[in-house]
Amino acid sequence: MPYTPTAFQRLLEPLDRRVIARVVAAHDGDRGVGHGDNAWSCERHLKSLLFAQLAGLTSLRQIVTGLGAHSRWFYHLNLRAPCRSTLADANTERPAAVFRDIALALIPVAAGALRSEGEALIRLLDATPIPLKGDGFPWAEANARTRGLKLHLLYDSRQRRPVWFDVTSAKIDDVVAGRAIPLERGATYVFDKAYVDYAWWRQLHDAGCRFVTRPKSNVPLRRLALRPVSEHDHQQAGIESDWIVDLASQQRARLPILLRRIVLRREDGRLLTILSNDIGRPVAEIAALYRKRWQIELLFRWIKQHLKIRSFLGRSENAIRLQIFAAMIAYLLLRIAARNSRSSLLALRFADLVRTRLFERRPVAAIDKPPDAAPPHPDVQNQLGFAYA
Repeated sequence: MPYTPTAFQRLLEPLDRRVIARVVAAHDGDRGVGHGDNAWSCERHLKSLLFAQLAGLTSLRQIVTGLGAHSRWFYHLNLRAPCRSTLADANTERPAAVFRDIALALIPVAAGALRSEGEALIRLLDATPIPLKGDGFPWAEANARTRGLKLHLLYDSRQRRPVWFDVTSAKIDDVVAGRAIPLERGATYVFDKAYVDYAWWRQLHDAGCRFVTRPKSNVPLRRLALRPVSEHDHQQAGIESDWIVDLASQQRARLPILLRRIVLRREDGRLLTILSNDIGRPVAEIAALYRKRWQIELLFRWIKQHLKIRSFLGRSENAIRLQIFAAMIAYLLLRIAARNSRSSLLALRFADLVRTRLFERRPVAAIDKPPDAAPPHPDVQNQLGFAYA
């Protein structure tokens, strides 16, 4: 009888063992773990944390108990149930860069088909805090609002996948991390006013990129020309004005380009100012691009609510980074599985079904279908029949 993989095993299929081996070797991630069936390797460690993420587990004890309950699948998963101390030590000592690089290697896999010619590349850039409260995190730094870490993300709104991410101290300004994003010629980067850096904006412009952002209230601008706004754009997109401007005074030397200053009225009646170096795009499209930022806000909310980055399996910075990277890998695996199975389910519904059916032997594409009915047992005729008088 052919072996049928479980849903968990199918979810792990995009994890290329050659890539994992290369990353582990680069960071010496398996140092001191030994060899053979009992070695607690990076691959087994990763699968255990992915099991915790996908099953919604919040403690080391739950992971060890949960894995032990499904030990009959270990052979095909190349897995074993660890001791709680083994898992705790691995979370503290294993280089977090191993899981980070595995997650980054999954990003191209999640991209799917290449874009068609002329299709716009839209990239949403933002960051979200990961608070660490209490006295158990003495290493955690704080900014004006929170103490802990910060997840920075560049998001492809069309393919609904991360393009780049990083985890830094909460003390690091958003724009400092943002300068490290990969620049793609022809792409439009959308970000808020936490990313005001005129030298970086010029770098984006010189690389053939467009940006759409909100300026700070004190940005010095010189008005050059007022563009007409159609009645349709005024009524449908809320556009109040569309000016060609440039930076005034000494700031112009840092960003010597023409900009558009667009003012639109939001649904609540308040005015919103947008700044962009895209001179040719219709004004309503630029306004719509900035409104797309809600997509990355929803992604952060989804990750925090449905993956485990609020309660942590360890207190060290390394353990928390490992858990965040495992959450990003779990998210990418769910996105890849949903795309490959052509699932029309909402992301929340899909993740919930995966959580309840991790070890059912079924294709991921059929995760929302009831199990097949068991075939009826054939009548068995005994060789000997007994007749009682």
